[in-house]
Amino acid sequence: MSLKLALIGDGKVGSKFAELVAQTLGNKYAPLTIFNENHLPTLDNLRGHDAIVSFVPGHAFIELIPLLLSSKIPVVTGSTGFTWQQDVLEKIKNNQCKWIHGTNFSLGMSLIHKMIQVLSNTPKLFNDYRALIHEIHHIHKKDAPSGTALSWKNWLNLPCEVTSERAGEVIGFHQLTLTAPNEKIILTHEATDRKIFAQGALWAVEQVLNNKNIPDGLNRFEDITTSLLL
Repeated sequence: MSLKLALIGDGKVGSKFAELVAQTLGNKYAPLTIFNENHLPTLDNLRGHDAIVSFVPGHAFIELIPLLLSSKIPVVTGSTGFTWQQDVLEKIKNNQCKWIHGTNFSLGMSLIHKMIQVLSNTPKLFNDYRALIHEIHHIHKKDAPSGTALSWKNWLNLPCEVTSERAGEVIGFHQLTLTAPNEKIILTHEATDRKIFAQGALWAVEQVLNNKNIPDGLNRFEDITTSLLL
């Protein structure tokens, strides 16, 4: 039986996700149900879906949380620009729901995660160093720094300056620069097509539905991907 997915938010990334699912119609997935400002999700019209994928801005996602919890349907979300509240985390787990959240659904980001974990050992080699993360996104992106930049800083777990830039239609550019006396280390990730985020989100859907090792509650996309690299 084909999987029935619901997409909330058909913007830049959501539309790429819709295109990706459409390529598999009649095979793995049923026609995608798309919800947006003109077709709002409700408990009734979400019923019967195997998973929900959300790519709405953070403030809109927060408003959706009670509805998503009531649906008891697995959720994959790329919404950023907000902080997960402890009571919400507890409700997801107590509701025996499996959710996956990613600040960046690029599968290549799992490799970056491992690299940054190595770079977190910088103080073992250098007494004098400076860390800087710089991110660039399109002018329509509201939150700054990006969720990905904040994740990078968290992974590095060292004093680190984070700067942001909004220019043109840049999909996503992140760069970590570690400067030590007489040498510099630069780690860069650049998204060249939003398709990578759609592919990663669909991969996350497969995981939340089929990976028995994923526990109830909120799961970080980067934790699931990097666990495969151990």
